[in-house]
Amino acid sequence: MAEAPIPFVDLATEHAELRGEIDAAIARVIDSGRFILGPEVQALEQDVAAICGGTHAIGVSSGTDALLVALMALGVGPGDDVVTTPFSFFATAGVIARLGARAVFADIDPETFNLDPRAAAAAVTPKTKAIIPVHLYGRPATMPITDVPIIEDAAQSIGATPVTGKAACLSFFPTKNLGAMGDGGAVITSDADFAEKLRVLRVHGSKPKYFNRVVGGNFRLDAIQAAILRVKLPHLAARTQARRAN
Repeated sequence: MAEAPIPFVDLATEHAELRGEIDAAIARVIDSGRFILGPEVQALEQDVAAICGGTHAIGVSSGTDALLVALMALGVGPGDDVVTTPFSFFATAGVIARLGARAVFADIDPETFNLDPRAAAAAVTPKTKAIIPVHLYGRPATMPITDVPIIEDAAQSIGATPVTGKAACLSFFPTKNLGAMGDGGAVITSDADFAEKLRVLRVHGSKPKYFNRVVGGNFRLDAIQAAILRVKLPHLAARTQARRAN
């Protein structure tokens, strides 16, 4: 008899254990009538910033959009280079290409598979606008020593290391350690001016409302997803330990 396959992630079981709390959180948002940003997102941002060792967290629509809006806030565009790793999910390099910049791939460390910090620093030129190391599989990457802004791709490593670069980008994709029931992400930073740029860019560059100072995007985190993440956040440490054990 063939053995039943073991799922890599069992979201149905995970959600069943928290079903009552999740249902109550969703009902709370429905009753409030506040579905875009608002108090649920603000409360999640405060808690996530604390976990990640940053002063500000800006909730956004996905981990990909977290990387995208962070590069936009740095002013990355055509003619610029961004140094990163060739060993990552497509989004890491995809956001660079989307802005018309050039992805410059530096080699990885054969022991950790993370971006080699010396190779990354050696790849920097006057055209380099940013470096994106990836904390792959939850293992923190060693930061390159350079004056170029560093945007950490922390999609797989929430809470694994404090933010040491300009910002760190999280993903709340359902299979992540802290996963939503849909897409979501966040950018963590301790730079107040940079955080303000991110907040403006995530709402079409608008501040105050309908006064668009720059061209941003629709990068907002839904309140229902934020409420669900707030239910799951207190269980993050236990979930992470269980994954390590497995």
